[in-house]
Amino acid sequence: MDVADIPGVPDWFQGYLESEGIDSLYPPQAEAVDRGVTEGANLVAAIPTASGKTLVSTLAMLSSIADDGGGKALYIVPLRALATEKHEEFAAFEEYGLDVGVSTGNYESDGGWLAGKDIIVATSEKVDSLVRNDAPWLEDLSCVVADEVHLVDDSHRGPTLEVTLAKLQSLNPDLQTVALSATIGNADELAAWLDADLVDSTWRPIELQKGVHFGDALHLEDGSQSRVPVRGNEDQPAAIIRDTLEEDGSTLVFVNSRRNAESAARRLGSTTEPFCSPEESDQLAEIAEEIREVSDTETSDDLAAAVEQGAAFHHAGLARDHRSLVEEAFRNRLVKVVCATPTLAAGVNTPSRRVVVRDWRRYDGTAGGMQPLSVLEVHQMMGRAGRPGRDPYGEAVLVAKSHDELDELFERYVWADPEPVESKLAAEPALRTHILATVASGFANSRSGLLDFLESTLYAQQTAERGRLETVVDDVIDYLDVNGFLDREGSEITASNLGHTVSRLYLDPMSAAEILHGLEDAEEPTALGLYHLVSRTPDMYELYLRSGDEEEYTMLAYEREEELLGSTPSEFEEGFEDWLSALKTARLLEDWASEEEEDEITERYGIGPGDIRSKVDTAQWLLGAAESLATERDLGLGPDIREARTRVEHGVRAELVDLAGVRGVGRKRARRLFDAGIETRADLREADKSRVLAALRGREKTAENILENAGHRDPSMESVEPDADVTVDDEADEPATANDQSNLGDF
Repeated sequence: MDVADIPGVPDWFQGYLESEGIDSLYPPQAEAVDRGVTEGANLVAAIPTASGKTLVSTLAMLSSIADDGGGKALYIVPLRALATEKHEEFAAFEEYGLDVGVSTGNYESDGGWLAGKDIIVATSEKVDSLVRNDAPWLEDLSCVVADEVHLVDDSHRGPTLEVTLAKLQSLNPDLQTVALSATIGNADELAAWLDADLVDSTWRPIELQKGVHFGDALHLEDGSQSRVPVRGNEDQPAAIIRDTLEEDGSTLVFVNSRRNAESAARRLGSTTEPFCSPEESDQLAEIAEEIREVSDTETSDDLAAAVEQGAAFHHAGLARDHRSLVEEAFRNRLVKVVCATPTLAAGVNTPSRRVVVRDWRRYDGTAGGMQPLSVLEVHQMMGRAGRPGRDPYGEAVLVAKSHDELDELFERYVWADPEPVESKLAAEPALRTHILATVASGFANSRSGLLDFLESTLYAQQTAERGRLETVVDDVIDYLDVNGFLDREGSEITASNLGHTVSRLYLDPMSAAEILHGLEDAEEPTALGLYHLVSRTPDMYELYLRSGDEEEYTMLAYEREEELLGSTPSEFEEGFEDWLSALKTARLLEDWASEEEEDEITERYGIGPGDIRSKVDTAQWLLGAAESLATERDLGLGPDIREARTRVEHGVRAELVDLAGVRGVGRKRARRLFDAGIETRADLREADKSRVLAALRGREKTAENILENAGHRDPSMESVEPDADVTVDDEADEPATANDQSNLGDF
């Protein structure tokens, strides 16, 4: 189908597509148009990576906006990184008069500023919170797109996406729903759930051959073989990568852990470095220096060292800026190989000539050992092979160590169809959160109303076991009632004031109960006590206890027992180990809020800079929620909680709380200014500029920006010399992007 023949889209869109080099649609895109995607039809598009799913969604969104002139489109993604990527992509439409917004944080907001946007990109958790906070513009939506909708199968994110889609359709029965998915085993069930037409296709713009490497040969699914010998000290991935580089191709290597990603990248640098031209090596050295500036940690140094050789690793422990630099360098073909954990397969745009799935098993704590990856997950990784317009083909390769494993991998993954997607909504933790939100948001006001609402979910579509769902719902209602989140009167169920607050704060009700229990008898709680309290909640992912940790943190619990809030379990109780894990997490947060160096924290706890950011983000949110709950119960603990929250936000001791809140200051600059006698925001507003300049190591532009942000009447540093009487430490002055915790990366 020629782009000129697409009905329902704005007049300018044909010219836009042609300017992007698109004059005709791919077959799955044309099928979507034939099935009415530009005329308001619901659609599930289950097609491979790189086969044009985003354009299908764009056709739906633009036609829905153009249809009545007052439409509004919402694009739901599973990850913050993907939200940023899609926002940048859709921002190209702003020159044609559309307004595009992105929202991923602040779960307590109704996103009122989004009301004027034509296209909104948001994570499923953010959309769920917007529903809970009664964002009025949600009723104006004409189209919603759910990207990576097969993630309803994910036990953590899936229930939120599932319930959110059901609520959006309930709010607006005329809403057009477009769901984008990888090729899955039961796309027809998703289509039936969403009352949608189905485009289920295996077509790709570039041929993808799947295969297995064993010995010195690459065995492909079409029966062909090619010689890829393992030479000298090479392992199989190194041999495959060298073979790819000889054809000027790039490679993604998927491994099962962060440590393996880092060690593989270190080893593969010797393979990639000979293929880097002198000009590329110079550019890689510049990128490596940018990486070192992001954070002063061993992880940062290791990544920079790998990048200098043309290799990199990518996992959730990296800071956000680390990941962005790696992804951009890989897309620009400067970095030749990226060794990644499966997080990179979840939608971020990083295709390559070849994909190597080195590890097809990973540790599963629930199973107590190594377990095979799902077919869907492996196929998602494999789908990254082959870049339209860049590669003549794509190859996805598993690695076998024996003849038996060669046969097993063909049977298990190469020739296998992906598993069916199954709802995870019936698990009690998910229902606990979503039942309260469903009642508090007014979608149901009785047990029968709750069950009727749940009938609109994928879970109801997939199961005839209504009795099981009723049992779990009754258990959850009882729990919410006993803990004061719901009120019952006859058959009617309403959310209490506390229940409304908990739903608005986007808390798991069990987290709220834990926080309230801990705060009830608290008097002047310390930062550690508060950090431990929020770390015990289901909403915080605790650090694991390593060998020797149990003894260390048991001793810490005895030493600081008076600071710890709520009841302390016995060493012999089942939950004691989790309680200690929370204490370890709290100690990390205390170290960060005591101005410990980032590299010392990452080494002490065996984590990456991105993990610090994850814990800090979650602690900020939970402490903000704790302050709201304390206010709700009139506990009078607001100032103590607020100080602990601000300290962890900026990573500073109590005396720097005010100063670190000035934009651009951050934790290290705040300390230098404080040591120079500038102790508060008010001091900074009236400060002698020469002292400020000296404390900031003579960086005039930085000093001007900080003084302007503080409200100084004359922030200009023209003709200002640093005060010679001000001395600062000898540490390198890191940029604000490294010192400000808001740039440490996200999880």
